[in-house]
Amino acid sequence: MNFSSFFKGRKDSGHGAAGLAGAAGHTAGHIHLRGIRRNAAEQARSRIVLGMIMICAVYAVICGRLVQFALTDSSDTVRLAMADPAISARRPDLVDRNGLTLATDINTASLYGEPRRIVDPDEAVELLSSVLPGLDMEHVYSRLTSKAGFVWLKRELTPAQQSRILELGIPGIGFKTETRRFYPKGNTASHLVGIVNIDNVGIAGIEKYIDDRGLKDLRAAGFGATASNEPVELSIDLRVQHIVHDEIEKAMERYHAIAAGAVVLDVHTGEVVAMASVPDFDPNSPAEALDPDRLNRMSAGLYEMGSTFKTFTTAMALDSGKVTLNDHFDASKPLRIAGFTINDFHGKRRVLSVPEIFIYSSNIGTAKEAEIVGIEGHKEFLHRLGLLDKMDFELPETATPVEPREWKLINSITISYGHGVTTTPLQTAVAGAALMNGGMLVPPTLFKRSEEQAQALAKRVVSKQTSDAMRYLFRLNVEKGSGRRADVDGYFVGGKTGTAEKVVKGKYSSDKRFNAFLAAFPIQDPKYVVLSIIDEPKPEKEGMGATAGTNAGPMVANIIRRAAPLLGVKPQFPDDGTVWVKN
Repeated sequence: MNFSSFFKGRKDSGHGAAGLAGAAGHTAGHIHLRGIRRNAAEQARSRIVLGMIMICAVYAVICGRLVQFALTDSSDTVRLAMADPAISARRPDLVDRNGLTLATDINTASLYGEPRRIVDPDEAVELLSSVLPGLDMEHVYSRLTSKAGFVWLKRELTPAQQSRILELGIPGIGFKTETRRFYPKGNTASHLVGIVNIDNVGIAGIEKYIDDRGLKDLRAAGFGATASNEPVELSIDLRVQHIVHDEIEKAMERYHAIAAGAVVLDVHTGEVVAMASVPDFDPNSPAEALDPDRLNRMSAGLYEMGSTFKTFTTAMALDSGKVTLNDHFDASKPLRIAGFTINDFHGKRRVLSVPEIFIYSSNIGTAKEAEIVGIEGHKEFLHRLGLLDKMDFELPETATPVEPREWKLINSITISYGHGVTTTPLQTAVAGAALMNGGMLVPPTLFKRSEEQAQALAKRVVSKQTSDAMRYLFRLNVEKGSGRRADVDGYFVGGKTGTAEKVVKGKYSSDKRFNAFLAAFPIQDPKYVVLSIIDEPKPEKEGMGATAGTNAGPMVANIIRRAAPLLGVKPQFPDDGTVWVKN
């Protein structure tokens, strides 16, 4: 038997005995393999689920960051706006008494950056410089590489600039819509309306008044409200404002002066109908307002008002009852006091009546009128008229008058003809209005006011008889005195000149003057006071003078001639040729 037969025989002989055992083993192996496969499948499934969870988590983080970026943009902008509520907050329009717009808000885009989203600061700066070459690129780069979440890059872009930057597609660069203040009339009323800063916050004029003190009062009075944002209506008439601004600009050039100004004031309501001062500025370019030479000389400038103060000295003397229009004073000789000599510019060298003292502008006669009243009475009267106290007025740019700490006789004498105290031109006009309207001092205002409202605020400072006498003297001075060039046919102008020598290095200069003319019209029943000023005027032509009668007077005449018809004052031409006589 060979080996293969032997092996086959052994296999066959063992088959029956081992068959069941082999089958059982084979079945158990299959079950074991199935378990292994099941475990492997479960592990694979677990790994797949875990992978999917991880992938979802990664996407969730990415989405979360995207949402965070979006929210960061919004929250930073909101936080910035909340830090300064004025940003993007609209201001009420300012309009004149006829509804013409003086100031309004317009929408504008401002450029900002988010440094944490900037991919390439160098590229961003280079691209921005192609559209905004005026930017300080080093400053922009330092901002874009800072750790801040939000930085301003450029405020108040033009639509064209915004469009070009959008086309660049710079990541991390965006725009915020803001409101910008726009002044459609430019310089015309700049000192009155004022200016705002880049965040639309008022920093001068009525703009500042509204922000600092007046907004709640204005809303309570019905001028504006948060919800409706109603325009704030001012007292000025833009037509008259334009005339005043135009005339003072012409006068400044014509008389080669360093400054000029004028105001038109309603004598019954105290409303400032027009007021301007040059040099001025364009509120659309607020940097100009920082020049000290561009201050509002009418309310913020302090001056010795010269002979216009003789108006108040004369009114004081008459109202005291110690002097009448029929009295006379000796002005034949200079007045010597405390080492000083008081003289007249064009002295008559004789005894003068009270009207003559006024129309010839006699320093000697005026000083003697003040001397009769006395130092304390003189001081009290000027304070009564509000000439030596800070004026209650809406403009923040309002100066405080200066008077001597101690009034001596020499002070009273010089103050009587306008030297030794400084006050504002506007206060001079307000005090003059009280002498023209029957004797009631009405506080000035830049908001519309009825006569009834004005009467509730007014206080009597002189009697009606004194007011009548002063109107007579005003008209007499224009008819026969130094105010002839202020006359306007049909409008019965009355007024008083004032030529004051300026103080230069502690001494009065004979060739530098501050001139003024205080006027009212129509003098038989005054409606308006007009005051003009001109600083350091020169003769218009060679051989001419440079006193107030030759420059400040004509300024008033030009304003009245152009403005009176717009103010509803009709010219009168009596048939008998009479002009006006005292009642």
